[in-house]
Amino acid sequence: MHTAGAFLAALESLSSGDELRKYKRAFPLARRGGDRFLGVPMGTVFDLARSSADMPLDEVEALLDSPWHEARAGAVSIMDFQARSPSTPPLRRRELYDLYLRRHDRIDSWDLVDRAAVHVVGSYLADKPRDPLYGLAHSPRPSERRTAIVAATYFVGLGDPHDLFEIAALLADDPDESVQKATGWALRAVGTPGLEAFLDRCAPRMTRVALRYAVEKLPRGARDRYLKAS
Repeated sequence: MHTAGAFLAALESLSSGDELRKYKRAFPLARRGGDRFLGVPMGTVFDLARSSADMPLDEVEALLDSPWHEARAGAVSIMDFQARSPSTPPLRRRELYDLYLRRHDRIDSWDLVDRAAVHVVGSYLADKPRDPLYGLAHSPRPSERRTAIVAATYFVGLGDPHDLFEIAALLADDPDESVQKATGWALRAVGTPGLEAFLDRCAPRMTRVALRYAVEKLPRGARDRYLKAS
């Protein structure tokens, strides 16, 4: 399936009423009519995306324009597969990054961000200035702020958590729960001693949700101490 039309046709043939009900329970916006689902399991969407991993970017963008959540999940999955591939040339990596940021209006929920931000955005910026992430961290859109912290987790794998800590500090008291959760689990993934040094500085102003996620794997005494500080 190398076109958006073929991908959508495959999705429509695989829709399930039972799966649609699950989505409506999991995604509040779907219950309020703010997002539309066909009812296709995400595992199936990912399999379709894997088989379409060489889809041209203009067709991927057409999928991003779809009103169906699963189509947009397919689009970001294809972008992720391309970004991860060792055979993807530098120019295409730049095009993937540009498409992600240019059409962030269509990457508008936590699951879509998490599916592609690490490798499409974070990996691309690994050897470049990280200023774009700080711009995203100041965005009025929660999905863009979530991209900032999720993409920064890529640098942790390189042994370079500095930008993650700086972005987490910017988002420490973020009003959106999806950003709070991402900030907390991103910090948790760094671990000690860097995590505790960050918490010594920022725990008092962190949201409760972010803090609970961040301290989840700390020893009980340290966990209780930081939770009492907020």
